[in-house]
Amino acid sequence: MKQLWAPWRIQYIKQSNQKEKKNKRKECFLCLRKIDGDSQNLVLKRGKYAFVIMNRFPYNAGHLLIAPYRHTGVLESIKPIEAQEMFDLLQRCIRGLKKLYRPDGFNIGLNLGLVAGAGAPDHLHIHLIPRWCGDTNFMPLISDIKVINQELQTMYQELKKVIN
Repeated sequence: MKQLWAPWRIQYIKQSNQKEKKNKRKECFLCLRKIDGDSQNLVLKRGKYAFVIMNRFPYNAGHLLIAPYRHTGVLESIKPIEAQEMFDLLQRCIRGLKKLYRPDGFNIGLNLGLVAGAGAPDHLHIHLIPRWCGDTNFMPLISDIKVINQELQTMYQELKKVIN
C-alpha cells in the first residue's frame, strides 16, 4: 500500500470540525494580511489598493486569492481603481503561474455571500485556481480529501519569484 503525505492538511481538518467557532471569529483573515509578515501570512504581492495571497487551504497547488485592502463584501462597492488593480494582479498571477507550473487552464471566481460559499463573506476576493488535465483523483470521492502536491512555503518561495 502506498501512503500519501500531506501533513499541513491537518490544520484544515481540525478547523473544519470547529465550524461554529470559526463562524464566531471576529477577525477577518484577509484584513489580518494587511500587517507585516508577508512570508508568514503567504502574501505574494502588494499593490496600492489590493494584494495577492496564497490560499492556506488550497484546492490545487498555486491557488491564489486577490483581495482589496478595503474590507467590503459588496462587489458593487468596489471602486474602479480597486477593480483595475485587482484585475492587473489577476493577470500578473496568471502569467506567473503559467511560467512556473504550466497549467492547462484556470478557474477564476468570486463567492459573494455565505450561501454562495464565501469563506469570508464580508471581504470579497477573487479565487485563481490553476488546473491540469487529470488533476482530480479518487480521494475526494472516497474520503473527502484533496491532495496538494507541494508544501506551502516551497510554493510561496517559487511563486514570489514569478509574481512581481
